[in-house]
Amino acid sequence: MLSGIIRSKASDFKVDEISAFTPSGTGEHIFLKIEKTGENTDWVAGLLAKIAGVQKRDVSFAGMKDRHAITTQWFSVYLPRKEAPDFQTQLPESINILQQTRHNKKLRKGALKGNRFSLIIRQLEGDIELGKTRCEKIKEKGVPNYYGEQRFGRDLYNIASAKNWFSSGFNIKSRHKRSIFLSAARSWIFNHILSQRVAQNTWDQAQAGDVFMLNGTKSCFVNDGDPTLEERTEQQDIHPTGALWGKGELLTIGDIAALEQQIAEALNDLAKGLIKYGLKQERRSLRLPVSEFEYEFTEGEMKLSFSLPAGSFATVVLRELGVFVA
Repeated sequence: MLSGIIRSKASDFKVDEISAFTPSGTGEHIFLKIEKTGENTDWVAGLLAKIAGVQKRDVSFAGMKDRHAITTQWFSVYLPRKEAPDFQTQLPESINILQQTRHNKKLRKGALKGNRFSLIIRQLEGDIELGKTRCEKIKEKGVPNYYGEQRFGRDLYNIASAKNWFSSGFNIKSRHKRSIFLSAARSWIFNHILSQRVAQNTWDQAQAGDVFMLNGTKSCFVNDGDPTLEERTEQQDIHPTGALWGKGELLTIGDIAALEQQIAEALNDLAKGLIKYGLKQERRSLRLPVSEFEYEFTEGEMKLSFSLPAGSFATVVLRELGVFVA
């Protein structure tokens, strides 16, 4: 296993959003492509709202980005029939506007293809040849599609908060906090399901009773005994999926359904809470394909660059290579 230091400085962890569309140039929404260094996405949204003189709900972004990094992403600000203020002069040096335009619709959550990562690991130690072999395996096979540890908060704070909320029924007024706790609870159950499939060495293999997801889409279908499914899974045209817990029937059947149900029962306090607050059964790919993967080993350093689809985490790629601390 390799070890080293990640994020020794912000420029060692770069994230560039891959947008799902191009703004039209006209409309009621100002679109800002922003590069930020060491800043929280939600905090930047609040700052843009203050500058524009609008409510924070009028500022949108497609997804959260790492704080301890240099990140590029789009924001939209609802400003109908109003001239845009001079945002740049009122922003700190850590935030730069790279592009400004307009569009006829706000930027919606999840409206991105993915993210491009450029990482540098410093003070690298360990078996370099094994590291290269693992890099080639990641290139070829992808990695288990875990939710990253940041989803759960420091010392699992978000999981503890979700449990307290679900058991007490206390009304959490902040929509943002509710969303964080629900996402954390759901992700925790999914990660346990995936861990079981990894232990069985079936996370990237077609199994009877599986539900599959078409690569690059959210479209799912049940294993109907089609003899080509195994080959399509091997070619990464389709991926086995795991449950994102909520109300409704599981789509999986047989042993796979039993495994998912067993995990949910073991984490019943979280599973029942997700149902109580109205989340519906969905699916997530168990496998994370890693595209445009490049690596370079130099004296004491490892440089990585790769692209991941929306909703996935660079840290789960790193965990397949070793243990890296900030």
